[in-house]
Amino acid sequence: MGWQAQANSFVPLPIRDGVAPSYLWLPEGRWDGMLDFLAENFPAVSAASWAERLARGDVVDAAGTALRADSPVRRGTRIWYYRELEGETPIPFEERILFQDEHLVVVDKPHFLPMIPSGRFLHETLLVRLKKKLGLRHLTPIHRLDRETAGVVIFSHREESRGTYQSMFQKRSMEKVYEALAAPLEGAAFPFVHRSRMVDGTPFFCMREVAGEPNSETLIEVIGERAGATLYRLHPRTGRKHQLRLHMASLGAPIMGDVFYPVALPCKGDDFTRPLQLLARSIAFTDPLTGERRYFESERELGPPGG
Repeated sequence: MGWQAQANSFVPLPIRDGVAPSYLWLPEGRWDGMLDFLAENFPAVSAASWAERLARGDVVDAAGTALRADSPVRRGTRIWYYRELEGETPIPFEERILFQDEHLVVVDKPHFLPMIPSGRFLHETLLVRLKKKLGLRHLTPIHRLDRETAGVVIFSHREESRGTYQSMFQKRSMEKVYEALAAPLEGAAFPFVHRSRMVDGTPFFCMREVAGEPNSETLIEVIGERAGATLYRLHPRTGRKHQLRLHMASLGAPIMGDVFYPVALPCKGDDFTRPLQLLARSIAFTDPLTGERRYFESERELGPPGG
């Protein structure tokens, strides 16, 4: 729903079990009270569930006043609520905290774990797990990794300095190195650079390459052999969605375990024994606040099982 958002200012509900409340602005329309509105606009949640949440006081207005089932729906009013999921599938791999100071938390993310709540994932996300573990209300990722990718990712937990660190990614002043297992690229002379123009593909969650001015670039090196495959070192010089996965597939060496490229396979649920063999190995940068050189490296190794 376009009028939903996550909280960034005053929040009348506390973080509960690592989950921050969400809010929405009530739109124009006619409903017979708050329960009628919620049941109609969130069809994936039963009316009985909304009635229970309202009775518990888990839906409030901007002042923190609990709303009732018969509370009027007034356009422009902001209401707050907790997102809840039933029957969420546990992800059997653990994150590792590599570093924490007064501004940043650096984490070694496992395969299969989403960064933030979305769709069928809520508690089984890196953000919610970390909020439960660390109790940091303002924790926010300053960049993202695909759910299927493991490795180093950085979070901010100070609003005052967040923009300064985020700007490093926008300016591409972060040095990011990935590793991947894939088939050999016969006849290639390493290292070499692959450039292409990437656009949205079909299905909607995939990307594709087309003719035109390149907007993506990856430096590719070979480290050696492992588990009957070639171990590559990948340096993304741009940050397009699925860039490394698409580039390797387009070269004829899709990353092992990739269910999106070169062809998106039907969703049959996660096979935890076959993780995507892509790892965000390291991130390096000069700290914009202290001038100190920072380097963080994953402790994980590619190869089965996931984790």
